Amino acid sequence: MDMSAFMKGKAKQLPEEEKVITHLYVDEAGQPIPFKFKAIPTSVVDGIRADCTIVIVGKGQRIEKFDKDRFACRVAIATTTFPDFKDPELLKSYGCVDPVDLAKAILTLPGEYTDWIQSCFKLNGYSDSYEELVGEAKN
Repeated sequence: MDMSAFMKGKAKQLPEEEKVITHLYVDEAGQPIPFKFKAIPTSVVDGIRADCTIVIVGKGQRIEKFDKDRFACRVAIATTTFPDFKDPELLKSYGCVDPVDLAKAILTLPGEYTDWIQSCFKLNGYSDSYEELVGEAKN
């Protein structure tokens, strides 16, 4: 079997796409502004998963608490290249420090917020429902 196709540098670029997520923000012509996305590597998702897991130790027990909602939002923030939810000026304009809070302030309609999260997970290669994805991330 030829392993050369798997050698470093042979993989295609991570997928990118544009999609209109919200109709609340429009350009000068009144057209909705599409969000831009780029898939993120597994190592980034692993880091986000670790950041969203809190270990509580007490009374001889070790309990892990996983914040699935924060995890999903942080994956979507890392996948979204435009708008940049980490932009200091944009954060300041909404009075936010945390990009998660900014994402929720910009995407105020719950359906749009959910569509954004699902679009980002799908681009990253997940094909299951949001609940299944979060369940998988916990394991």
